[in-house]
Amino acid sequence: MTGARVIDGRYRLAEKIGHGGMGQVWAGYDERLDRRVAVKLLRTDLLLAAEAADVREGREDLRRRFLRECRITAAMDHPGLVTVFDAGEDAGELYLVMQRVPGVSLGDLIAEESPFPIEWAVAVAAQICAALSVVHAVPVVHRDLKPSNVMVREDGRVVVLDLGIATALDREHTRLTMTGVPIGSPSYMAPEQALSGAVDPRSDLYALGCLLHEMLAGEEPFRAPTALGVLRRQVDEPPVPLRRLRPEVPAVLEALVLDLLAKRPADRPADAQAVHRRLLPLLPPPSGSGAPRPGPLPDPTAPYRHPHHPLPAPPSAQPAPPPYAAVPAPAMPPLPPAATPPPGLVPPRPAATTDLAAACGEVSDLLAAHRYAEVIDLAARLLPLARAEHGDRAPLVRTLRTIYARTLLQERQYRAALPEYQLLATVAAAEGGPHDPQALDHRRKAAGCLEQLGRAPEALAEYRALLAGHTARLEAGLDTDPARCFDLRERIGLLLAGAGDTDGAWEWLLALLFDREPRLGPHHPDVSRLRQHLDQLQHHRRTGPQPLDPRTGSWPDPRLRPYG
Repeated sequence: MTGARVIDGRYRLAEKIGHGGMGQVWAGYDERLDRRVAVKLLRTDLLLAAEAADVREGREDLRRRFLRECRITAAMDHPGLVTVFDAGEDAGELYLVMQRVPGVSLGDLIAEESPFPIEWAVAVAAQICAALSVVHAVPVVHRDLKPSNVMVREDGRVVVLDLGIATALDREHTRLTMTGVPIGSPSYMAPEQALSGAVDPRSDLYALGCLLHEMLAGEEPFRAPTALGVLRRQVDEPPVPLRRLRPEVPAVLEALVLDLLAKRPADRPADAQAVHRRLLPLLPPPSGSGAPRPGPLPDPTAPYRHPHHPLPAPPSAQPAPPPYAAVPAPAMPPLPPAATPPPGLVPPRPAATTDLAAACGEVSDLLAAHRYAEVIDLAARLLPLARAEHGDRAPLVRTLRTIYARTLLQERQYRAALPEYQLLATVAAAEGGPHDPQALDHRRKAAGCLEQLGRAPEALAEYRALLAGHTARLEAGLDTDPARCFDLRERIGLLLAGAGDTDGAWEWLLALLFDREPRLGPHHPDVSRLRQHLDQLQHHRRTGPQPLDPRTGSWPDPRLRPYG
């Protein structure tokens, strides 16, 4: 990965995730902004050769037309469409940089859950209609709507991919495709597109009908051993009504699919809005309850059942442990699920990657280069392999997990970092005992994650347990620096204040001040900070609850705001 191609000095290619006759799609990273992207590369020599019979244009004119079509795509703003970030030319190839959408492709979801529950199929189709209404308003036709070009995110949102061969219908915009040759996928290609290459928005509606039929019946509406045979059936044969294949499909839904699969464009619904209106009565109503945690497969009905609901709070990873003096060396727990990246977030690494030591060295190189998104992705891929080969206690695995957890924490991905630090602490405590310095350090970072996630009671319990552990080390002569105890005592006091226990917080921090000031002096910054906490708490005790600052929407001192 470290020697991979970098496009335009900025976009590093990582893994090829798709290809076609005119180019490739790569998973990559924007090194300037340290984010994941998808990069589409188009071979200008092939494009020029394909068009040479009809349009003899130079490379510069081809580049100009390509950028114009990219601008058309970039102007489309809808959550159901991929965001375009950049476009240009590099080493003779035109490139388009897009958002890399995490999730599961509709094709994979159909393979896992076929046929779909009826509400799932309706919800997917309705979300596609919402995206197509924006595309067709430009006006643009997608021309290659198929399961692999639709992503279903973890929360159920549907995103339409690959407008790269879309046709701009405005006569001022010349399409960047092979003239006179039908482009698309035979199983989802409208008859007019197969016969002449001519398309309009109703050609996309035909493809949507094919998708609906496949989701509900578990197979495409027209099947044949060859692509030419599929195209012939698209043109000549009527589709089998869905209720013959699946009797529980509502009659109105069967009628809609048959209308979408009409051979003549004029016999299909007028537009995506009309299709959506017919799907609307079949969509699930909004639920009054909060959204559940996403399951192993994304539920496309979730955006309708729980519109605009926030993500639910994660379940507690594990109960807060008692003070260290009472904690025996814990048994090894299984790896928390968060150590595996969500489907679609990270492209699979080639199976040939077996030299784990070299791969871990690559992680260190990425870390030194401050390419943190790549560090997280590569470490997440390597950890299951390293654990399977060496076990959790192996130095290589612990080093890799530490880098992974530290990078997640630095990037403020607290929910993912938390289980990693908890497992690191468990491994260290199993080997070195509950007062092992590394175990205490990992637990301190895990407690910080809990605090950042708003899980104040758990964080408070963990800070108290950590304080007991560090105090035991001091009393046993294993440590001579009380700074960690002072830091933990301050965090406990602030969490008490945030939870509304101002009297308890004031007494706790006052005792800390009496311990710190003789050691550090009255003008030390830590002592001044403690006095400021106490002054604010004393004012709070006299005046009662303080209102939010109307200018900032927060407590006057952010460290004293309520948690949870």
